[in-house]
Amino acid sequence: MIAVSRADTSVLGRWWWTIDRWTLAALLALIGFGYVMMLAASPAVAERIGASSRNMFFVRQIAYLGMATAVMVAVSMLSIREVRLLGWVGLGGSLLLVAATLVMGAEIKGARRWLSIPGLGSVQPSEFLKPCFAIVAAWLIAEGKLNRRWGATLLAIGLFLGIAALLKGQPDIGMLLVITAVFFAQFFVAGLNLFVVGFVGLLGLAGAGLAYMLFPHVQSRVQRFLDPSSGDNYQVSVALEAFGHGGLLGRGPGEGRVKNVLPDAHADFVFAVAGEEFGLVVCLLILALFAFVVVRGLVRLMHETDLFVVLAATGLLTQFGLQAFVNMASSLHLIPTKGMTLPFVSYGGSSVLAIAMGMGMLLALTRRRLSRAEDET
Repeated sequence: MIAVSRADTSVLGRWWWTIDRWTLAALLALIGFGYVMMLAASPAVAERIGASSRNMFFVRQIAYLGMATAVMVAVSMLSIREVRLLGWVGLGGSLLLVAATLVMGAEIKGARRWLSIPGLGSVQPSEFLKPCFAIVAAWLIAEGKLNRRWGATLLAIGLFLGIAALLKGQPDIGMLLVITAVFFAQFFVAGLNLFVVGFVGLLGLAGAGLAYMLFPHVQSRVQRFLDPSSGDNYQVSVALEAFGHGGLLGRGPGEGRVKNVLPDAHADFVFAVAGEEFGLVVCLLILALFAFVVVRGLVRLMHETDLFVVLAATGLLTQFGLQAFVNMASSLHLIPTKGMTLPFVSYGGSSVLAIAMGMGMLLALTRRRLSRAEDET
């Protein structure tokens, strides 16, 4: 426990006594699981693909998680006004980089989502769209709702449509679905008419059907989910076997076999490695940490009077919880597979840093403030 006096009026002192320390502790625990799971899963993957070092992924992820921790803490010290500014700047930069992927992006598995940047390797700019758009959309929706600035609401819708067009061009339907869910959740919390909710829901179903018809990889994943015999379900089948072998307490650290044969054992299917080596108990603990962050964040918003804070935090919590759900549910064959990382636990630099930024924004927005003046300082 950090020893900081309540009389300390420094930036660190004020941060420590106003931050939601329980949520911070849960997020740090997830980062800790990230270290453990990379140590468990990544060496076997690196050896199988012929990497120069068995510890290549692990060493990289140590750096990523260390940077993520620093980013989360630094962003959590910002004021509400500074979080809003970071959202606008981050959104502008992310949009430019996402547009650049369509022209000069590296094509991997038929999609152009990554940019090769010297010194940084491959970067997925769309990951940073999620937290930044949640902040900007929240401010625009709040302005339209409170100050009757309908142009702000129209701008929010226009930004969403522009982002949707860019993500469709890559294509990245999973990312588009997450951003759509966040945007819809924010409008719903802002007081969207129930008839409009129903209409938007029907549009969503129509969009899902359209994606099924237009994109062969979406059609393939849905068909394989509904009828496993219709195609290759190797990764899901192996993941389910891993959960079965792990049982209640797991086979023990380092004793798992799934990481030796599963291509994405360190990334999209890291939850299966956790299930085999550490068992149901640890999997439930990881699930409980994600649920705790989301539920505690929503409970804290019940006493919040600033509509922007409510909408922004709702968007950040929606994307955090939804991403965790999609990853774990895909591993358990509860939904069609989708290449989406488990926040802080899966391997990935862009994903980890973007999630850290989003959770830092959440911590900054939910800090205790005694007066309106503190919101802007």
